[in-house]
Amino acid sequence: MNSIYLLIRDFFTTEYGDLNIFGKSIKVIILLIVIKIVLRILNTLIDRTVSRKMKSVAIEEERKIRTLITVFKNVLKYILYFIAIVIILDIFGVNTSSILATAGIGGLAISFGAQSLVKDIITGFFILIEDQYSVGDYITIGDYTGIVEEIGVRVTKLRDFSGELHIIPNGQISVVTNKGRGPMRSSVDIKIAYEEDIDRAIKVIKEVLEEIKKANDSIIEGPSVLGVTSLDDSAVNITIVAKTKPMDQWALERQIRKAVKEAFDKEGIEIPYSKIVVYNGKH
Repeated sequence: MNSIYLLIRDFFTTEYGDLNIFGKSIKVIILLIVIKIVLRILNTLIDRTVSRKMKSVAIEEERKIRTLITVFKNVLKYILYFIAIVIILDIFGVNTSSILATAGIGGLAISFGAQSLVKDIITGFFILIEDQYSVGDYITIGDYTGIVEEIGVRVTKLRDFSGELHIIPNGQISVVTNKGRGPMRSSVDIKIAYEEDIDRAIKVIKEVLEEIKKANDSIIEGPSVLGVTSLDDSAVNITIVAKTKPMDQWALERQIRKAVKEAFDKEGIEIPYSKIVVYNGKH
């Protein structure tokens, strides 16, 4: 056993008893594993604590809390990684005290080359403080529209309906359209043929809307018939509007179209569509 110990000691240490490159590498690997484990334990504790609190808060407040927790986790990760880097430098004999002492001068020099990074972090801070949007909100940033998956200290991650993930630096965000706050508007245009009785068609639509309103708890206001909103080339256009909970507006529009179509078929009300009539006769 003693010979094995001596063999291991000689492999990982120098003749002066200090760790050699192999010993230092093993120490760094152990440090990184410990950091990973600590980070995972802290994240688990945070998630469990937040999950208990979530049961007694509103949806909007829940989204805000989840957003802040995501940012807190990111900050925590950066702090632990910074500590790990300082320890690793110290393991390899780099004087970290002098590095930290000159951080003020170095920070001034780095700031000229890292203005965009600073802008990203400051903008991200104000996004959170002003509660411009939260994780789970449906928003538009520039040319991108989708669901907010993550708000970091530097970037915002946006997932569109095609599944693509857009990673947008916070410093590039100037205008945000939040489509996930407050009642959302549903609008459906129903077309009927000019030969149809408009009042009869509107009556049938209203009966359909009453049934939908009773069965759909996402509706906040309406749905109601505005009336005839346009006279197209081959149809009379009747518009229906309603207000729903966020993200439910499209489902309501689909439900209205389907129900009105079925009711029109039952009542024999024609919805115009393009068709070709061929006459086979003698000149």
